[in-house]
Amino acid sequence: MKIKFKEFREKRDLSQEEVAKILGVNRAAVAKWETGANNPRLDKLVELAKLLRCTVDDLLGVNSK
Repeated sequence: MKIKFKEFREKRDLSQEEVAKILGVNRAAVAKWETGANNPRLDKLVELAKLLRCTVDDLLGVNSK
């Protein structure tokens, strides 16, 4: 499942490197999350949502309607 956080990351004016440093992962991991080559663990997904000021549902592209 490809998470949809690139647009949220760019809105917060954060680079992949900055996100990686804050979450304690390497930049390659963040790049793989953006391309869908890999998915973050649930704990990192929750941290990512907090960092980007969105919900996990937003990142997963889940409609609450």
